[in-house]
Amino acid sequence: MSLEGTLFIDRFEAYCPQWLAEAGDPVGLQIGSVNKPLERVLVTLDVRPEVVAEAIEKQVDLIIAKHPPIFRPVKCLDTNDLQTKMYADLLKHDIAVFAAHTNMDIIDNGLNDWFCELLGIQDTTYLTKTHTIGYKKLAVFVPVDDAAKMREVLGQAGAGLQGDYVNTSYSLIGTGRFTPVTGANPALGTIGKEEVVQEAKIEVIFPEIIETSVIQAMLAAHPYEEPAYDVYQIDNITKEYGLGRVGHLAKPVSLKDFVSVVKETFDLDGVRIVAEDETKMIQRVAICGGSGEKFFRDAIKKQADVYITGDVYYHTGHDMLTEGLSVIDPGHYIEQLCKPKLVELFNQWKKDYNWDIEFIESEVNTNPFQFR
Repeated sequence: MSLEGTLFIDRFEAYCPQWLAEAGDPVGLQIGSVNKPLERVLVTLDVRPEVVAEAIEKQVDLIIAKHPPIFRPVKCLDTNDLQTKMYADLLKHDIAVFAAHTNMDIIDNGLNDWFCELLGIQDTTYLTKTHTIGYKKLAVFVPVDDAAKMREVLGQAGAGLQGDYVNTSYSLIGTGRFTPVTGANPALGTIGKEEVVQEAKIEVIFPEIIETSVIQAMLAAHPYEEPAYDVYQIDNITKEYGLGRVGHLAKPVSLKDFVSVVKETFDLDGVRIVAEDETKMIQRVAICGGSGEKFFRDAIKKQADVYITGDVYYHTGHDMLTEGLSVIDPGHYIEQLCKPKLVELFNQWKKDYNWDIEFIESEVNTNPFQFR
């Protein structure tokens, strides 16, 4: 039996929420609909015509992409243009596209953390703070027989996310009493007669930014006409998020040797180096996947010996040299690491939730550059 698309997206959003994306970043559903059963999901870095052809050939229902295919507004829908025809082909074959861009860079256990794991960068923190999020707690009273469903719904709405754990909650069993009066339409009980019900008090915490969606999900799933619930501000919990990571290597190495490690780790033919002395020893490393040159002064503030990021602009390279920061530019395409890592993660969810679905890593190399 295939998996409902909304169920998969709910789980993905609990892991990689849209609200963590940078302002103006066009993340989320870009093409088509996820209100359908899913049998095959393709994971890609970029959505290019060759990737769409692969998706059509493999009969996928959904593409999860790191880079949003519609990054800027489309001014016309002339299918003589290959890029526009790509959108038409996706719609024609009912293939939805869902993008997670800067939110995937910011989340815990996201792309920048995966880079650090591969390179042996330890004890990491964010490079540039993007969000400070407060937390709230919901306490809702529900009949015991409906408690499991309520916990599931709240988890799907993003509540109960704590560090590396999802669906965390606390339940306390007690006795609820109420008397319906004229005008009521009770799910349980009789007009004018006191009803006594064994109820569970379910408590979950959630980022305050998703309060509206959590409450709406709870109300939609609650069997009572007048649900009883409380929302509390939590003063002792906030969480900071940020782009990039900075940490240290287990021991100092020369910049030249570390460049070799970066090339081997990401299977690169070459990298660009901004440095006055490749023999200097480095240990504290900052990294930001994609185009992170504008954060190089944050790397300096965090006392990084070397900064790894892509697409360094010529004049910015001069500024980096002036500031004394060594930089390794491995290009943008190292972000293709998202493909195997997301497929691995999705297959773990498949096992955890007993999903009947296939996750496919795109085989298309979308790197526009070659080294000679």
